[in-house]
Amino acid sequence: METTDGFDDAELFAPEERNELEQRWNEIQARFVDEPRGSVEEANALVAELMERLVSSFSEQRAGLEEQWDRGDDVTTEELRIAFRRYRSFFGRLLELGVER
Repeated sequence: METTDGFDDAELFAPEERNELEQRWNEIQARFVDEPRGSVEEANALVAELMERLVSSFSEQRAGLEEQWDRGDDVTTEELRIAFRRYRSFFGRLLELGVER
């Protein structure tokens, strides 16, 4: 289901943001042969940035829901469904990281 911000409610990043991140990764990877240490350092920085964006995104979403609850506003089932779907998707992806391939 697509939301008003232009991306699926289970996606962690908008398509443009994802493309930009993938492009940056590809550039880092392409430099590895000539600059392995620098590439690893850049990869580390990019992964750290990505993790910070994820944490920030979920923190903002949680804060928004908590703010509505604190004001006594009703949070619609649809808003909760979207939040839960994002959490479920992210949780599943995190668990997959621990699986050896």
